[in-house]
Amino acid sequence: MKNCTETFQELFCLNQELGISLDVSRMALNASDIKGFEKMFSKAHAELERLEAGAISNADEGRMVGHYWLRSPSLSPDQGISKMVHGSWQDVQAFAARMASGDQPRDIILVGIGGSALGPQFVHQALRAPHSKIRFHFIDNTDPDGMARELSAVDDFASAICIIVSKSGSTKETRNGMLATKFAFEKNGENFAKHAVAITEPGSELDSLALRDGWLATFPLWSWVGGRTSELSPVGLLPAALAGYDITAMIAGAASMDDWTREKDIFRNPAALLAAAWYQAGGGKGDKNMVVIPYKDRLELFSRYLQQLIMESLGKRLDRNGKEVFQGITVFGNKGSTDQHAYIQQLRDGRNDFFVTFIEVLADTKGALSGPIASELAALEVESGITAGDYLFGFFMGTREALSDSGRESITITVPAINEGVIGALIALFERAVGYYASFINVNAYHQPGVEAGKKAAAEILRAQHSILDLLSKVNQPKSILAISQEVACRPDIVFKIIQRLESVGRVKCASRSTLFESKYCLQDLKQ
Repeated sequence: MKNCTETFQELFCLNQELGISLDVSRMALNASDIKGFEKMFSKAHAELERLEAGAISNADEGRMVGHYWLRSPSLSPDQGISKMVHGSWQDVQAFAARMASGDQPRDIILVGIGGSALGPQFVHQALRAPHSKIRFHFIDNTDPDGMARELSAVDDFASAICIIVSKSGSTKETRNGMLATKFAFEKNGENFAKHAVAITEPGSELDSLALRDGWLATFPLWSWVGGRTSELSPVGLLPAALAGYDITAMIAGAASMDDWTREKDIFRNPAALLAAAWYQAGGGKGDKNMVVIPYKDRLELFSRYLQQLIMESLGKRLDRNGKEVFQGITVFGNKGSTDQHAYIQQLRDGRNDFFVTFIEVLADTKGALSGPIASELAALEVESGITAGDYLFGFFMGTREALSDSGRESITITVPAINEGVIGALIALFERAVGYYASFINVNAYHQPGVEAGKKAAAEILRAQHSILDLLSKVNQPKSILAISQEVACRPDIVFKIIQRLESVGRVKCASRSTLFESKYCLQDLKQ
């Protein structure tokens, strides 16, 4: 790898006001390479300007993409949107203030899927104070065991709040989580509606349900906000405000980062530099994985958050011209220095099919977020003149040096501390970088046809299961997998998997065991 000091000064990007910097000097880039992106960057910048002005960016659904308006409503294309965003801030803060009255601890159950759960989880993990009265429980999957685990941990359903997040109101995983949560409230003698809050698109199925049943409150999730860019909408702001976090600072941090990433000089625009580094590393085809390693426990979920933001936005079979391109960047990560004892060995000595994104946090602790003994622990010397935080810094720098020595690329993002403003800024930085990179590779970052295809395929499987159960309920003798397959017009391997699942949960039993497809099955209550 080139001598990093040759390009450090040219490529180091710092915002003194935010205290955030980006160092891409350890990538296979130099100033000349960055200049080579200027034409693509100019085009991408113009596209994002049009997006912020209200252009139809999601052609699949004929809708605008306006997550930037969530922190700068004045940029929205009409006054109505600006008033709605400002109104949502006021409504969220007023509701949180009303719920905060009194000294009683409160359980908050958030039911969502994808970004509508990942964003709030990430922010809560990052900002949670040790003595908070708020206990969060996230239901983000249709796994009955996972739901039971979260709901069993609720201390007091009488004071609990349940937030249901679904733009359309028809998302099956969220619907299932809502029904499970409603069951739990009622089992504990509580009227679910008096504890339920909906975050949904006005006029959706969920909105209608909340209105009909008299839910505690509803908040808007507009059509122009995608799930993976919804953290600074009521989706993320409401749980953050309920937990006592400063949502005004979070919004301001994102707005300040947006201002920085609108810079037209590519050398001074951190999002553009990130996108250029991603492009250069993977040859414009995503040929290298992105390994995200934050050196701070509070950012442990950041890699999961970025997985969805980046992979759902960029992982596309077709480009915007309909050409088959199979694009994307694979994202994974954990935290430092835990990774010294996990996959750093392979990163240094194994396949060179990745680049690392380090997140460095300068402050060891941050006031009330860290608890009363935080400053004392930060100052505690574990060796003469050396603190635990010094070791964390040493491991970060040592790992970065070891990777460079082995010809492995890395990016470093440095932030001053973990607080609401920095979290908002990090979210905004990567949202803009994704927008630039999507333009570089000519894909639509704001639709997800692969996700929709999976939903349709799941619906077909459930229809097949219904047909199998219906068939077995109407016959008076066991049926083989092959016979069932023929009668319900479904492939034998799929029928086998459905039967295997039904047998495991006690709804079907094997009447006679034979070869894989000749074994015969009947309903559990069928008498032989």
